[in-house]
Amino acid sequence: MSKVCDLTGKKTISGNYVSHSNRKTKRRFHPNLQTKKFFMPETGEWVTLKVSCAALRTISKMGLYAYIKKLEKKGEIIYHGEEYGC
Repeated sequence: MSKVCDLTGKKTISGNYVSHSNRKTKRRFHPNLQTKKFFMPETGEWVTLKVSCAALRTISKMGLYAYIKKLEKKGEIIYHGEEYGC
């Protein structure tokens, strides 16, 4: 299962563990992803998305349909083989 946000495109990044002796070993930073079902009243459909918590906050403020339209306008929307009804 991929750890990529369906809307923002946030994904796992790499970095280092740094010990007290300043020894560095590789680690990964995962985005805070939640699988949520959203109802889009504009289309009358339920949509299941894996979104980051930052995207959830924006969806709460703007609404899902408006947020998807904004991302499409900026050219940042990432489709994973699904149609979101927009």
